[in-house]
Amino acid sequence: MTDPAPAPLPASLLEALARYDTPTICNAMEIVAPHRRLIGFTTRPLVCPFPDLPPIVGYARTVTIRATAASSVPAAEQQARRIAYYEYVGTGPGPRISVIQDVDGADTGFGAFWGEVQSNVHKALGCLGVITDGSIRDIGQWAPGFQALAGSIGPSHAFVHADSFGGEVRVAGMMVKSGDLIHADRHGAIVIPLDVAAKLPDAADLCGRRETPILEIARSKSFSLEKLKEALARSAEIH
Repeated sequence: MTDPAPAPLPASLLEALARYDTPTICNAMEIVAPHRRLIGFTTRPLVCPFPDLPPIVGYARTVTIRATAASSVPAAEQQARRIAYYEYVGTGPGPRISVIQDVDGADTGFGAFWGEVQSNVHKALGCLGVITDGSIRDIGQWAPGFQALAGSIGPSHAFVHADSFGGEVRVAGMMVKSGDLIHADRHGAIVIPLDVAAKLPDAADLCGRRETPILEIARSKSFSLEKLKEALARSAEIH
């Protein structure tokens, strides 16, 4: 018997987390979960064609894709799998974020799973965006407000198809399990353990308050090394 899925976090908490950019959430994670300082976030650059969109926070829907060879599954079974995949994406706690690993190896990004159709379908299913090491296309026809972080941008979908879904995936160095809470923006993404999520807004505020005296002197016309030393000392005393 499997353990029941954890209850979704309050919507108000997800909204609070979305007020901060992803680097700030990473800073806050260093305070509340220092043991995760080297894990749980993207470590390779991803293309963000919509950098002005706000941060997104949602529960992961994990998928693997292939594009360099056609599926060997009969057409009827392919259709059944597609419906099962959409049912998986469109159910469970929301909002959701699609996290897709391209498993074509050296040919990662050969064919784009994502474009005008999938972005609009996934948005309708309750997703806020996609994080993938594969390619995307149809940037001009993309679903409005649907965020994207991708390994590349390309013109063709080749033989792209979903290979599996619901398992653990690795995208740009970030390991993600189905149901993980994800925070993402133009900088990349990070997995937020559910048991520390509620601590992050206060920790993010603390990070901001510690940075304020340093930034004020750094941006001041009266900047000096001595004033910087004083600002660093004041910052260290903020708790």
